[in-house]
Amino acid sequence: MTTAPVRPTDRYTVISADCHAGADLLDYRPYLERRHHEAFDAWAADFVNPYQDLMAPEAERNWDSGRRLAELEADGIVAEVVFPNTVPPFFPSGSLTAPAPTAGEFELRWAGLRAHNRWLADFCALAPGRRAGVVQILLGDVEAAVAEVRWAKEAGLTGGILLPGAPPGSGVPELHSGVYDPLWAVCEELDVPVNHHAGSASPPLGDEPAARAVFMVETTWFSHRALWHLIFGGAFRRHPGLRLVLTEQGSGWIPGVLDMLEYYHGRLVAAAAGKGQTAEAKFGAGLAESMGKGPRAVWQENCFVGASFMRPHEAALRERIGLDKIMWGSDYPHDEGTYPYTREGLRIAYAGLPPAEIAAMAGGNAARVYGFDLGLLAPIAARTGPTVAELEEPLKEPPADATSPAFAPGGSVRVW
Repeated sequence: MTTAPVRPTDRYTVISADCHAGADLLDYRPYLERRHHEAFDAWAADFVNPYQDLMAPEAERNWDSGRRLAELEADGIVAEVVFPNTVPPFFPSGSLTAPAPTAGEFELRWAGLRAHNRWLADFCALAPGRRAGVVQILLGDVEAAVAEVRWAKEAGLTGGILLPGAPPGSGVPELHSGVYDPLWAVCEELDVPVNHHAGSASPPLGDEPAARAVFMVETTWFSHRALWHLIFGGAFRRHPGLRLVLTEQGSGWIPGVLDMLEYYHGRLVAAAAGKGQTAEAKFGAGLAESMGKGPRAVWQENCFVGASFMRPHEAALRERIGLDKIMWGSDYPHDEGTYPYTREGLRIAYAGLPPAEIAAMAGGNAARVYGFDLGLLAPIAARTGPTVAELEEPLKEPPADATSPAFAPGGSVRVW
């Protein structure tokens, strides 16, 4: 079998595995059941926007489909995985893990998430084949979450679910718990990716300057926990077709964490297999049978990483992470995203790499995981995608007004 040579003028099909969108506040109202309208009006009247990127006029990027398509195309991106951004109705903050004080409050929050999901289905339908919308769920009602997954599949949302975290104090079982098996089962049955995005798993820390600093240090670590919870909890043994995507958590940490998980797995399983009564034997009792394959094998078969604004040191680890696992993301429209310098961001990460590897990380892997049709996207990429020649040239100086960490000095620091 022969393949056509790569020409300098050939263009890459770039799919961002990490973008965000949401409705303008009052536009959620029509997606709520009428019985919730009065409560929504009261909530909206007191709502205070917590995020700078939801201030006008930049906020329109979240819901203005035409503007969004134009800006992404100008940036070289032809399709996107769409995570939520605006605060859903009835939530006190952007966190899906904020405890609901009453059953009535919990019901309202579910109604708010359903409103967002239904708005998202309409939003994605405005650009067929170019948006994979990620559905929001709550963990406090697994049966309702399963029903929402089935609805999302029928509604044509292909981005999968956003798995909330279970931080200390959340009041929901830890992610390793078997209580979530019906959720893993329906995601496996319907081939729905399970996405765990940074920021949704951290416990509340307060508003002091020190608390904000601690949040920045710890937030990715708390997000990583989903990986070892599901591995050691045996979710992938019971549901071998389950797919987990870890997004906007960096990617340079993965080889080291897999080494660490393999180390503990080996110690605990080996100790439990012996006849001694050591502490490790007790900790490892039943582990091999409950979890099945080891951590590295699970990563290779079931896991992927949404590597937002990837850095050079992460690209150097691509073979240890897995070339077929990495999905580049722009994080549009966030301030830390690469817009409007995505081409420069791709150059700083990928310059000098083989074009086939760049094509996989910049779009091919995301197409496979989220079901994008590369044939449908090819004509758009042919006029808007970055060329092979562009990405071959190393970036000498970052844009002066770039705000993404992709361009920050000291990019070799590995984020946990």
